[in-house]
Amino acid sequence: MFSAQATIETVKASRYLKALCNHFNRKVTAEYDDNHGLVQFGFGTCEMVAEAGSLIIRVQSSDGEDFARVKSVVASHLERFSGDEKLPVSWIETC
Repeated sequence: MFSAQATIETVKASRYLKALCNHFNRKVTAEYDDNHGLVQFGFGTCEMVAEAGSLIIRVQSSDGEDFARVKSVVASHLERFSGDEKLPVSWIETC
């Protein structure tokens, strides 16, 4: 299993979590509330936690190519949704 985590500093963590989950829910299964979200892509999963001042994103996949894909999809959407705030995503791979 491949996994990675990113911590993004933003005061709009809950807003971005809900926007991402709502967007992804149009094509895949996404469950969320104000502080926690879980998206199940066919090629991996994404869990998000909104805390005071930061959005924590964890992704997992069982395949290396799919792992790269889930990281790319989540990061590109967050960067697009953040507009002028320009929130880059730096992944730290975990076990």
